[in-house]
Amino acid sequence: MTLDFYTFAKNIVKGVLTPSFRVKALGKEHIPKEGGVLICANHIDNLDPPIVGMTSPRDIHFMAKEELFQAPVLKGILPRVNAFPVKRGNSDRESLRKGLKLLKEGKAIGLFPEGTRSKTGELGEGLAGAGFFALRSDAVIIPCAIIGPYKFLRPLKVVYGPPINFTEYREQKISADEATRIIMEQIGKLISEHK
Repeated sequence: MTLDFYTFAKNIVKGVLTPSFRVKALGKEHIPKEGGVLICANHIDNLDPPIVGMTSPRDIHFMAKEELFQAPVLKGILPRVNAFPVKRGNSDRESLRKGLKLLKEGKAIGLFPEGTRSKTGELGEGLAGAGFFALRSDAVIIPCAIIGPYKFLRPLKVVYGPPINFTEYREQKISADEATRIIMEQIGKLISEHK
């Protein structure tokens, strides 16, 4: 059986990053084995997507800023590891449609609701995109905390929390901003519990 490129890349990343940062993943059992899943994590380093990708039991489709798809090496790799582009700074309807389609097809999407890396390492405010996906799909919403720092041979933790029950929020028709706030609160809770 031949390995697909995603699995091949995941194994290489795991082999390099796990010993370098003594990566420990907790709560992986919270991620359902099938069906649409939205994994929402804090963003502290450029290595966050591969760290979440390698610790998740599911293959993840990440939204990545459009500029990365123009970078010489990355433009060939990103589509092969399930990433899809998003225009930052405005509501990118095409990427929102693509994300919803993937969730409806039962895929797992990885998002960093803050939209950009935190310069201080502190949890920032989330953008409405995460709330939009949470409200417009039937996906299971999994909060995820990446607890650094990214320093060679210093332990790095990735904590997946229990699913956030969005059934009630979907019925209440809360706004996407409010939905994102709920998700960010859960990420914040995981960070403070596991620091």
